[in-house]
Amino acid sequence: MPTILTLEGHAKGAIEQVRAEIENMVVAGWTGRDAHALQHHIDELKAIGVEPPSTTPLFYRMSHDRLMQAERVQVVGPDTSGEVEPMLIATPDRLWVTVASDHTDRVSEAYSVALSKQMCPKVVGRVAWRFEEVAPHWDQLMLRAWILEDGQRVLYQEGAVANIREPRDLITRYTGGSSRLPVGTAMSCGTFAAIGGIRPSTRFEIELEDPVLGRKISHAYDVEALPLVE
Repeated sequence: MPTILTLEGHAKGAIEQVRAEIENMVVAGWTGRDAHALQHHIDELKAIGVEPPSTTPLFYRMSHDRLMQAERVQVVGPDTSGEVEPMLIATPDRLWVTVASDHTDRVSEAYSVALSKQMCPKVVGRVAWRFEEVAPHWDQLMLRAWILEDGQRVLYQEGAVANIREPRDLITRYTGGSSRLPVGTAMSCGTFAAIGGIRPSTRFEIELEDPVLGRKISHAYDVEALPLVE
């Protein structure tokens, strides 16, 4: 059975209800366009024990049931954290864009990035935009994330999606030549370094802003760490 995402699709002022049946989940990793910035993110992860990738970008396949639109998630242990990313969702009639968090277990990431991603939920926003509406000004879109730290809301990530490879480039690399993302596929497109380094939080807030059309997609979720029983 596919995972069902219910999205409020916004298109030039009109709103439609979108039912996306997801059968294929992909997390694109190491997708930075700028070599220096990408190396900074690689070094950031290496500092917590993650080996550098064999090539860039990489496409991690995982169970589509990891996708959810929850406002509260449960994870095992205290060493997980989110990453804000644009997400592409392919339905039969078009490609949609929303915001997502690639929540990751940082302990298991040290020996298997693919496993670390599979272990945690991927939280998706409830609003989406038609890709064709943002494609002409894609590089002007902005991503942001906040965490709760010492009782304060702290900016954790901020940057333009221009720091990440373009969607069509990622799709073509993933499919082996086709510029169309297969119907029923959700692809998380990558992220960039955290401000102050990667660290856990009991709350994660994510945002995708379109400054050209004056709109934002926001989502937030609380993180409950379950006991790591040995």
